[in-house]
Amino acid sequence: MEGKTIAHSRAVMSQIMLPSQANPNGNVHGGEIMKMMDETSYVAAVRHAHTNIVTAGVDELEFHTPVFVGALVTCRAELVFIGRTSMEAFVTVEAEYPRHEAPPINALTAYFTMVALDDDGVPCEVPPLILTTQEEKERFDRRKAVYVRRKAERKAEREANRKDGT
Repeated sequence: MEGKTIAHSRAVMSQIMLPSQANPNGNVHGGEIMKMMDETSYVAAVRHAHTNIVTAGVDELEFHTPVFVGALVTCRAELVFIGRTSMEAFVTVEAEYPRHEAPPINALTAYFTMVALDDDGVPCEVPPLILTTQEEKERFDRRKAVYVRRKAERKAEREANRKDGT
């Protein structure tokens, strides 16, 4: 299985935030933006794996600033870590207000874990990630450490549940 670079699967999606996506005060619901982030991470993952993709988790979701009706929201996703069947995408969200001459602001960030599935819905192997810069390698190593730690925690939890009979 041939590896692919991070640039190969990068995804960008933009959308104007409408009143139907907000509360009465004009704040866009976080879930609306999270859905857009999920869709953008899906595009990055499917470009890499070329198979069905499902979201397995969201990590470190941070709301840095509110987003209001009329904002042009741009989500950017790029893969930062690849496991055997899973991929982790770092997603950033910028909000820009086109009627004002101000630069876009960093509104949200998160890591989305996506899993590749075959036609039978079974997790399948994904191509490796080709890392081309030192920054990519460092970010990959940081997220790999998180992956390994979480995997160990899940295993310990399963074992504890077996002992408890749950």
